[in-house]
Amino acid sequence: MNDSLVPLDPDASFRFGCSPEVACFNECCRDLNQFLTPYDVVRLKNRLGLPSDVFLARYTRRHTGPGTGLPVVTLAPADPARLTCPFVAPSGCRIYPDRPSSCRTYPLVRILRRPRESEGILEEYRLLKESHCRGFDAARQQTVREWITNQGLADYHAENDRLLEVIALKARLSRKALPPSLEDQVYMAFYDMDRFRGRLCDGNPELAGLPAELIEPARRDETALLRLGLEWVKQLLKRTLTR
Repeated sequence: MNDSLVPLDPDASFRFGCSPEVACFNECCRDLNQFLTPYDVVRLKNRLGLPSDVFLARYTRRHTGPGTGLPVVTLAPADPARLTCPFVAPSGCRIYPDRPSSCRTYPLVRILRRPRESEGILEEYRLLKESHCRGFDAARQQTVREWITNQGLADYHAENDRLLEVIALKARLSRKALPPSLEDQVYMAFYDMDRFRGRLCDGNPELAGLPAELIEPARRDETALLRLGLEWVKQLLKRTLTR
């Protein structure tokens, strides 16, 4: 069987299952080039009980997105030769309840597009059938909708889609990489949430123009803090890239 991407309707069923009994168990946790979203970072650093700067330094690598010019982070492999996930153990994933959205989605691929002729975003799914994966031999079948529910993807989709709004804005304003100082600020708001919280607590005037309904919840809740950070980045990009 060759690797393939098969379009799936949300109510279409597919056969897949993964457990220690599957012959290729843990094989999908190596040879990684895995990007983390800001919401992934929040969930992971809290699961591990680490401040955001410590988590980022210990478990990630920083890059500039070639298509967006925005800062992105990838998981730093535990084994440079096999590119193994730092959170995989022989028994499986050590941070499974807070695993990244890409791990939750597999073997599906979620595709979002914004048609010119209509408002809003269209969501599509593909089934990624990889020749090495034995999970497709499982007896269990489920629909795309059932998979989304069972894997706890709703919150991840909601928060990750907010990031896509920032990416779309950046693409409209400029295709170039950000100046280093601006990229550092965006990186902080995207990923280094504890440092960004310091700005909020210090009463930074740069945040004064943001709605109070965003600022107050952000003082108590990290998901709200992430939403505030993304909104702040939007304003920052508008101020600096439209001069």
